[in-house]
Amino acid sequence: MGRKEENVRKAEKLRKQLDRIRNIGVIAHIDHGKTTFSDNLLAGAGMISEELAGEQLALDYDEQEQARGITINAAAASMVHEYEGKEYLINLIDTPGHVDFGGDVTRAMRAVDGGIVVVCAVEGVMPQTETVLRQALREKVKPVLLINKVDRLINELKLNAEEMQQRFIKIIGEVNKLIRKMVPEEFKDEWKVKVEDGSVIFGSSLHNWAISKPYMDKTGITFKDIYDYCKNNDEKTLAKKLPMYKTALDMVIDHLPSPKEAQKYRIPVIWKGDPESPVGKAMLECNSKGPLAMMVTKIIIDPHAGEIAFGRVYSGEIREGQEVYISGMPKKYRVQQVAIMVGNDRITVKEVEAGNIAAVTGLKDAIAGSTVTSEPDMESFESIKYISDPVVTVRVEAKRPSDLPKLVKALRNISKSDPSIVVSINQESGEYLMSGMGELHLEITEYRIKNEQGVDIVTSEPTVIYRETVEKKSPKFEGKSPNKHNYLYVEVEPLDEKIVKAIQEGQIPENVKKHAKEVTKTLQDLGMDRVEAKGVFAIKGPNIITDVTKGIQHLFETKELLKQAFEEVIDSGPKANEPVMGVKIRLVDAKLHEDAIHRGPAQIIPAMRNAIYGAMTLAKPKLLEPMQKIFISVPHELMGEVSKELQQRRATILDIKSEGDMSIIHGKAPVAEMFGFASAIRSATGGKVLWNTENMGFEPLPDFLQEEVTAKIRERKGLKPEPWGADHYMG
Repeated sequence: MGRKEENVRKAEKLRKQLDRIRNIGVIAHIDHGKTTFSDNLLAGAGMISEELAGEQLALDYDEQEQARGITINAAAASMVHEYEGKEYLINLIDTPGHVDFGGDVTRAMRAVDGGIVVVCAVEGVMPQTETVLRQALREKVKPVLLINKVDRLINELKLNAEEMQQRFIKIIGEVNKLIRKMVPEEFKDEWKVKVEDGSVIFGSSLHNWAISKPYMDKTGITFKDIYDYCKNNDEKTLAKKLPMYKTALDMVIDHLPSPKEAQKYRIPVIWKGDPESPVGKAMLECNSKGPLAMMVTKIIIDPHAGEIAFGRVYSGEIREGQEVYISGMPKKYRVQQVAIMVGNDRITVKEVEAGNIAAVTGLKDAIAGSTVTSEPDMESFESIKYISDPVVTVRVEAKRPSDLPKLVKALRNISKSDPSIVVSINQESGEYLMSGMGELHLEITEYRIKNEQGVDIVTSEPTVIYRETVEKKSPKFEGKSPNKHNYLYVEVEPLDEKIVKAIQEGQIPENVKKHAKEVTKTLQDLGMDRVEAKGVFAIKGPNIITDVTKGIQHLFETKELLKQAFEEVIDSGPKANEPVMGVKIRLVDAKLHEDAIHRGPAQIIPAMRNAIYGAMTLAKPKLLEPMQKIFISVPHELMGEVSKELQQRRATILDIKSEGDMSIIHGKAPVAEMFGFASAIRSATGGKVLWNTENMGFEPLPDFLQEEVTAKIRERKGLKPEPWGADHYMG
């Protein structure tokens, strides 16, 4: 029996012992070595051959990933590790570090309880490290730290032992500063990483060795010995004495929580249902005997098996042949096959219990983020909050018209497996639009449609998605229904920044009807007037609509229609049909017809829509454009070339530091100006540049560009170049 088969047998046993399970993710900045590290763990645990570790990239099984050398799909793998005489099952989820795939990271964080933060010893803590760590801490995922590529400090930067330690202290200090800033209150002191207790390890995943303080005590090997081994190019001996997988997995078992511990404090964050209900209790206790509750975090389309839904089982167990519900779908689904993952192999099992990660086929309508349960009326898990929104769009066409049905299917599969790709149809022109987090995200999706889904497509130049907002408070505006029997009076004004931020960070539940008390309280705590906070009846994106009228007859029955009109306006604003953000809409008065027949959808929806649009046109509407933070590290002598390139792109340089012979530029620039930046900056510097970007939300488009950009967007959407004035909405 090979080592792998034996591991599969052990894994099946350990699945039922909750205190012996650890669900972990590896989180890091791009190129800090986390896929190589994940391979090391798998090789050490006998899941792939040791010689190939670091080269095989078992988790990068997509040829596009191996060609580009970056991780795109967060794949999962389970392994067995022995620690202090006991065996443990470790479920590992590898995540991408590139900013365009932030959505995948957020989803992976939902399935794990602990995270190994990988930081490159040479580059130190980078912006992406901060973003990914914030995503982990927001989901109450406990961090430990691996400082990677230590050999480069010795062999390339020629640091001595003391300088190395200084650098380590700086990195650990920065990571702890981030943790302190973002960690939930109750873990402020517990979750700091410390060398003394072994929650920090140092090593080189390329050369397969790592050391921690407990290992130094155990083996008697010191930093000075490590320094000598690296200097003499004898890292092979180091790898024999201090195999990375042992050090790292020991740290995981020692410092990261089991599902039973973690679910006690994680469930209230990710699920807002009643903790006293049977399913609530079962999840808090991680009980396999309770009702089934599983959250799907990823869908992979397999050419042979069809759609495979990966997810974390929080309570109950998922079995072959079981009938389950998927949130938001009326019918039942039959589970066809249940499996666990080992490297890139799916091992079929009869059932998977609470606390484990399962791969399931047969859940046809599940998407990443779905709740799968045996209870028809279970409240869904909280929707996953992405740190950035899709900001770039391309138009997609099939090369051959006969391929259109195939294209529709391919787009549907893509948006299922990656919910941060948004696919929509432009009703006027019938074009398919695909929006993603950035240029690279869309390029890779395009590659997938061509190669995995086999559809030949042509895509347009990328365009940017703007947002619309208002600058000041509007006067009261009247919207009439087409039959002139109903009048609605609306005011709009900018929504307070604090409230916008709270909505974006998921502190305010979107389902207002269900969580009315909580919504009112949170809004009042954030400084909203009591009457307004009580009157809020819908939230969509960072926008709020509130009813501040008094004693109006029949208003209650029309609320759903008013909400529908509000949602239509938020999807496409009056200035350029772009989504609206940061707007508060107040319904201040209404005159409604006695007879229900005269206040149906065809009357109320247009009246409300016109009232909001009209009020917005009087509140000085303006466009917001998506911005990116930019970080560029370039040799001093090429500084001029880089500044020139940035100035042409309306970029603002916020800070320039120098480290050794490199200048590090921090700046920000509009996404719209950054297309083609990659090739431009490479040719300007002869490739001697490291750079990356991170989406940072929206800022007002400069005044001198407002009209020009509005006209361009409207023309692209087939609208007349000038937006309507308020008169148009008076009806």
